[in-house]
Amino acid sequence: MIPLSFAQQRLWFLYQIDGPTPTYNVPTVVRLEGRMDEMALSTALADVVERHESLRTVFSGAEQSPQQLILPPEEARPFLKIETASEATLAQQIARASAYSFKLDSEIPFGAWLFQLSPTQHVLMLLCHHIACDGWSWTPLARDLSLAYSARARGTAPAWSPLPVQYADYTFWQQELLGSEADADSVISKQLSYWRNALTGLPEQLELPTDRPRPAVSSYHSEDIAFKFDAAIHRGLLNLARQERASLFMVLQASLATLFTRMGAGTDIPLGSPIAGRTDEALDDLVGFFLNTLVLRTDTSGNPSFRELLSRVRETNLSAYAHQDLPFERLVEVLNPVRSMARHPLFQVMLVLQNNERASFQLPGLAVVSSQSLESIAATFDLSFELRELRATDGSPQGLTGRVGFATDLFDRASVQAIVDRLQRVLQAIAHDPAQPIGAIEILAPAERSQILLDWNDSAHPVPPATLPELFELQAARSPHATALVFEDSSLTYGELNTRANQLAHHLIAQGVGPECIVALALPRSLELVVSLLAILKAGGAYLPLDVDYPPERIAFMLAEATNPVLLTQSTLLDRLPPLSNTLVVLDREAEAIAKQPDASPACATHPDHLAYVMYTSGSTGTPKGITITHRNVIELAMDHRWQDGNQQRVLMHSPLVFDASTYEIWVPLLSGHQSVIAESEKTDIQALSQLIARKKVTALFLTTALFRLLAEEQPHCFEHVRTVWSGGEAASTRAFQQVIDHCPHTDVVHVYGPTETTTFATCYPMRAPFHVDANVPIGAPMDNTQVYVLDAQLQPVPAGVPGELYIAGAGLARGYLNRPGLSA
Repeated sequence: MIPLSFAQQRLWFLYQIDGPTPTYNVPTVVRLEGRMDEMALSTALADVVERHESLRTVFSGAEQSPQQLILPPEEARPFLKIETASEATLAQQIARASAYSFKLDSEIPFGAWLFQLSPTQHVLMLLCHHIACDGWSWTPLARDLSLAYSARARGTAPAWSPLPVQYADYTFWQQELLGSEADADSVISKQLSYWRNALTGLPEQLELPTDRPRPAVSSYHSEDIAFKFDAAIHRGLLNLARQERASLFMVLQASLATLFTRMGAGTDIPLGSPIAGRTDEALDDLVGFFLNTLVLRTDTSGNPSFRELLSRVRETNLSAYAHQDLPFERLVEVLNPVRSMARHPLFQVMLVLQNNERASFQLPGLAVVSSQSLESIAATFDLSFELRELRATDGSPQGLTGRVGFATDLFDRASVQAIVDRLQRVLQAIAHDPAQPIGAIEILAPAERSQILLDWNDSAHPVPPATLPELFELQAARSPHATALVFEDSSLTYGELNTRANQLAHHLIAQGVGPECIVALALPRSLELVVSLLAILKAGGAYLPLDVDYPPERIAFMLAEATNPVLLTQSTLLDRLPPLSNTLVVLDREAEAIAKQPDASPACATHPDHLAYVMYTSGSTGTPKGITITHRNVIELAMDHRWQDGNQQRVLMHSPLVFDASTYEIWVPLLSGHQSVIAESEKTDIQALSQLIARKKVTALFLTTALFRLLAEEQPHCFEHVRTVWSGGEAASTRAFQQVIDHCPHTDVVHVYGPTETTTFATCYPMRAPFHVDANVPIGAPMDNTQVYVLDAQLQPVPAGVPGELYIAGAGLARGYLNRPGLSA
């Protein structure tokens, strides 16, 4: 029994699942001029199949014990299909032939088509399944076919020297070389140990900015884009490689990793790279599948200079090359990453620098016009970059040609072209100045920079010169009977909310509250909470939200820094507050007095630039800072154009009042005639929250990233009526996003912001619906759908610790963001 090589085993396993499919076909097309001897061609093809056993092998056996069956030459004559064609039909005919599906268990994996355009114009297409050949194989195959055709055209048999070994010998040798995994001293055991360590913590998938979410099952449909980088870039990259004792491939790998980091894919960039696998000269003239794949991991963290990054790549790659014998297929089995029918395991981007000899067809009486491999290099990858050097006759560099294959499940052609253009900018930049930090390399075209900084950041919209109470009162007058607040089984209409807030406002004025007087507010989420904060604003004051679960020292610090404000609370919370010298308003104790106050709006000389509230930062990096927010700030947020999509009918008020997301939850619905659905303070478990969202038919809500992830993974159906989910606070989980989209495809999922480290500058580009772009914020880890910009006056990224301007799209509360940890205004 002849076993399969490790590489063949994976393709045979996939064949067992998918059946005959063209996914792993490797076609080569040769355009010829002259008189074709069809009989000589047919016989020459049979000669080549007789010479190379891999081309006359079929496969059998179950998944656990497959074997190669080498057919006798007389039973393995390859087909040659001859078709009449025209220039108009040729591409379609080639595409149809390329889609031929070999039956690997009963049919040899090799055949040919001859498309006849005229008696002297021909296109020969050779088709081989990957299980029997690789890219290197086309050189000996073309040479042997040329020799055989020449002989048969003369009426003789090819007189070639016997091959020293066949592919079956290689499969036995591979198993003997690697040894047993049970032997700790074997090659395979030592190399497995290396790769386990080298790939520990590898990202589940490389998060690139795609045009569409990843489907549950890949279609394997792909397209290619050709490109060329000029001789100046080529020379610069070669000079850099020589200076750093690296290879051109290493420079390209570091450049691609730089680009992906700058595009938001993070700082751990795994790329796949093929390696010939022909480690013995005896294998050079064989047709067969020897190719192995290495996972090359690039660490771009810390914003290194490109020279430093190239040094990291060199060290990592040299170690990987020293452990290249372990078959990739076995590595996948041992590491056992999370498997998915939607993506390639361990890496999703392939980088190839072709350095093998080009296949050369020399057929007597025929001139070769062109020769091209049509292998769909992206069929199993998200992106696949294939480059080749151009050299003059004297060996001088003339440029790099290439193509990038892309999965059409994920990318549009225009998006991939933009990636190629950005890669060219990276290559130009590092060829000119490899000492610059990778975060300083410009990857954007002027039009893209203008779009991000100006178009996407054009948040200007008309804002009325009014205060929050004035705008609320106008809304209450328009829809007095519409429901404004819902809490448990109770609710308040706009008219009722306005009346109750007016009465409490008069009561607060009697306690000395006036314009910009701070009123500390310590209440649980409830109808009374919203009545109270509206009343404070109607009285001219500004509210300071307190969390009674804070340490007493922190509450005392906030009250003292606010110069002993009025404190509004309820009697059940008094024992959870520190000793107070403030003026107290205790709602339940003073309810009778409040009810006797006038129900008309109080006259108050408040200005749009007066304070609306003060909110303290978490203080995680030191002393908490109080951020002052004006009426105008809140109104700019609440009346932003993004809320005009009709999705804010019922907004969940779930965030603590001490968290700035509550500003959205309260004021966006109340200034637009919609409802704020208030969650109970004590019921924070996932089950209760999901039931509330579903029962109240919430249409929009904000959730911290961690809470969103829990809901998405455990209760995704609760988003049935939700139209928009805002999530933020840390790096987003695309798996959680996908869970919601899969269960509720009508729901828009928006990632608002994430970590605030400023040491790494990344530029992430927007995904298409159901994803949207929200805000530009400083981050240090990959996040979906976020643009990152900390810029100087010339709109250039600035390093950590250097003053810069923070660009926040559509954010009326920008003043508050300037006090976030990691930034200094």
